[in-house]
Amino acid sequence: MAGLIYGTATGTTDGGFGGWKNDLTSVILRADGTLNYDMLYAYGYTAIHEMTVLGKELTRKFYAPPKLYSYFQGCSEGGREGFSQIQRYGSQFDGAALGAPAFRQAFLQVFHLFPPTVETTLGYFPSPCELEKIHTDAIAACDPLDGLLDGVVSRTDLCRLHYNATASIGTPYSCPAITPPNRAPSPATSGTVTPAAAAIANTIWRGFFDSRNRQVYISFPPSAPFSDAATSYNPSTSLFEASPAPISIQYINLFLRETRSPTLSLRNVTYDTLRSWILEGMQKFSDTLQTTWPDLEPFRSAGGKVIHWHGESDGSIPVAGSIMYHEAVRKTMYPSVGFNESYARMNEWYRLFLVPGAGHCSPSAQQAGGAFPTDVLGSVIRWVEEGVEPVRLEAVVQGGRRKGREERLCSWPLRPVWKGEGGMECVYDQGAIDSWLPERGLDSIPVPVY
Repeated sequence: MAGLIYGTATGTTDGGFGGWKNDLTSVILRADGTLNYDMLYAYGYTAIHEMTVLGKELTRKFYAPPKLYSYFQGCSEGGREGFSQIQRYGSQFDGAALGAPAFRQAFLQVFHLFPPTVETTLGYFPSPCELEKIHTDAIAACDPLDGLLDGVVSRTDLCRLHYNATASIGTPYSCPAITPPNRAPSPATSGTVTPAAAAIANTIWRGFFDSRNRQVYISFPPSAPFSDAATSYNPSTSLFEASPAPISIQYINLFLRETRSPTLSLRNVTYDTLRSWILEGMQKFSDTLQTTWPDLEPFRSAGGKVIHWHGESDGSIPVAGSIMYHEAVRKTMYPSVGFNESYARMNEWYRLFLVPGAGHCSPSAQQAGGAFPTDVLGSVIRWVEEGVEPVRLEAVVQGGRRKGREERLCSWPLRPVWKGEGGMECVYDQGAIDSWLPERGLDSIPVPVY
């Protein structure tokens, strides 16, 4: 529906799954229990491509426009879907507004199990209240690093470099009881932050490493909520327990094991177990679910424009994953030119924006004073049809004392620095840029990761 406000013809598809109430998990296994590759490829990229080809032709014949422009807009899985199209069909879309893309799914769906595996490995299962205290402490400590005290961490890179969860040890926390039906029941919890909880936070923030200290994947910044680490209360034992994310249970069972089992035990699951699942998924789904092809030359040559954005405090899809892909595109398409020139060329058609304080595809409740982009597709349309280059992305502060104020977000790799209330500047900071990418690369993975 989002396209209708621009006066466009807008399309959607059920993916060939047999109805609007079906999703991929309901059709991915055939009756005999084997993987339904027709459905997998439809989900991967073919269904949206077919919808677009038919939709453009229908629009062209019904309206007979002198010039037909086509756009894609989506976030999360929708962001991955958009990239699946511009990676494979260069001239299909004139522009795309893509947020927090869920590409690299062999990593992402397994990575959701990393935080609970940290808890299991370290043998401590903190209440959600204790982890939330560490989270709020990190936001408070890192808020001023960007030059403005507004309850928003605009420089998560500096936060990662300078903040340690041990600062929360000994500080008190207290949360009321939780009762159904909106959430699982949990008693009131209180206490002081333990060294064990701080160790869990620091281990998650460091990133995903295997037993040989080789990096498997990136992780969340300290300003992101501990969504995947949230434990659940077991009333029969009166203890909190590690709680695997439902989406990971679906992925491991349906896609890797090809079984409809609704449960997944983390007993005896190690970091190396998670790594083996990632490698299995890479081999099995490299041409469907990874969606990380870095050569976008057909799209660029056709005049396509893309605005790629990601909430900097996303607790569902690590923002560093978007930076890794953007960097892969830059190095693949401009291997023989310098740093500044390659970014200048990229910015002519592909811009990446990190949204300070934002969560997963939306503003963050914990950082309500952040500015959030409200018209990304409009910016793409103006870029394509009017040549208005989005040097900085329009955004509006969503809450707090500065609510309603218009701001313009920095285009990567520039980073925001506030001069108090005097305004924000976008600056170059190589140390901050380097902090987003694995120092040794993902050296646990035996093949290139784009």
